[in-house]
Amino acid sequence: MTDTVSTAAPVFSVAQERRIVTAIPGPKSQELHARRLAVVPGGVSSTLPVYIAKANGAVLVDVDGNQFVDFGAGIGVTTVGHTETAVVEAAASQLQDVIHTLFTITPYEEYVRVAELLAEHTPGDHAKKTVLVNSGAEAVENGVKIARKHTGRRAVAVLDHAYHGRTNLTMAMNFKAMPYATGFGPFAGDVYHAPSSYPYRDGLSGAEAAARTIGYLEKVIGASDLACLVVEPIQGEGGFMVPADGYLPALQEWCTANGVVFIADEIQSGMARTGAYYASEHFGLVPDLVLSAKGIAGGLPLAAVTGRAEIMDSAQPGGLGGTFGGNPVAAAAAIAVFEEIEKSSLLGEGARIERALKPALFELQKKYDIIGDVRGIGAMLAIELVQPGTASTTKEPNAAAVSAIAAYAAEQGLLVLTAGTWGNVLRFLPSLAVSDELIADAVSVLDDAFAAL
Repeated sequence: MTDTVSTAAPVFSVAQERRIVTAIPGPKSQELHARRLAVVPGGVSSTLPVYIAKANGAVLVDVDGNQFVDFGAGIGVTTVGHTETAVVEAAASQLQDVIHTLFTITPYEEYVRVAELLAEHTPGDHAKKTVLVNSGAEAVENGVKIARKHTGRRAVAVLDHAYHGRTNLTMAMNFKAMPYATGFGPFAGDVYHAPSSYPYRDGLSGAEAAARTIGYLEKVIGASDLACLVVEPIQGEGGFMVPADGYLPALQEWCTANGVVFIADEIQSGMARTGAYYASEHFGLVPDLVLSAKGIAGGLPLAAVTGRAEIMDSAQPGGLGGTFGGNPVAAAAAIAVFEEIEKSSLLGEGARIERALKPALFELQKKYDIIGDVRGIGAMLAIELVQPGTASTTKEPNAAAVSAIAAYAAEQGLLVLTAGTWGNVLRFLPSLAVSDELIADAVSVLDDAFAAL
């Protein structure tokens, strides 16, 4: 990464501030919501039924003119900021040239360039190759099938509290059934859930947690039948668990020794969100395969499987691909995202956000005993809420408080997301465009929300 620091102040088309001018949701949002209920199934639910008309930087503007500080970024998608200028210009330019040909019929440079950038920026200096697809779940599916083809083995292992998607295979890989899988079976077989590292709740060292995980893999599956172990270096929907020191390297070492493909699901934690291109870097990991999505294309649908060339080349011609995978417009946007990260030194912005937000969350923890844990890295932070008086004992989950705080924050113009196996985690995924002033403002809203409880 270049050490050059951009000195140009960002220019925003929307004032970077909270502004509430109607009830939440406002009348226009309510009207749109009534239309939506008539034509969109209830299974496609929304966290907050305000309808967005414009977005820029770290702020959303709804159809009623309310402005929300966005601490969700489309669940980690608009990492470089909403409607970031370079991304918009790259996509618009590409729209004038080629929108679609299908790379597996008549290829184009943008796909190749994205693959080159992923080879350069994913962990490790070994030879790498990439297949581009549409979504995170599709990247997981392809990573698994490549690993199975390469090893000739059948079984897939994942970790407790994991989330990997909503397709048939990925529903089987998720830890939590409701709402992602309930009633949608039968599911894909040969998927095994191993215990993970959850320092706040299990109290295990990295070595102890790794021994527990490896013991499960060896006893329940057997290394000779295991194609891959799929891990989120920092778990997303499960509650932003950062594993204990040494846990992930021990798993990778075991996988390498036993011919098991180690797959890092970096769909939520990748693309500069944690202050590194990929969260694996914080743990000294060099995965065999890395899965990218969400933030890779600034809001356009794109995902990738990047891995060791000898593993990626295991698939026969025609075995990988898809109609829209690596779409030229999305690929052009992804190139712009990589260039913007370098040009504006955005890796440093992730660290800045952690410096501004994490100490403030610790201060809230001192004030409110229902905040049991503060965790995360970079612009991927969370607090876990427990019942009053249980933070140092039973740590009983407090999902009701999470729901109340998220609702209060929304009414005040702050969008925060919930997470966690028990629904008791508030997660903060602001874009790298969020200012220290907006962070301080958001913390004041959270403080008021806790006080209101």
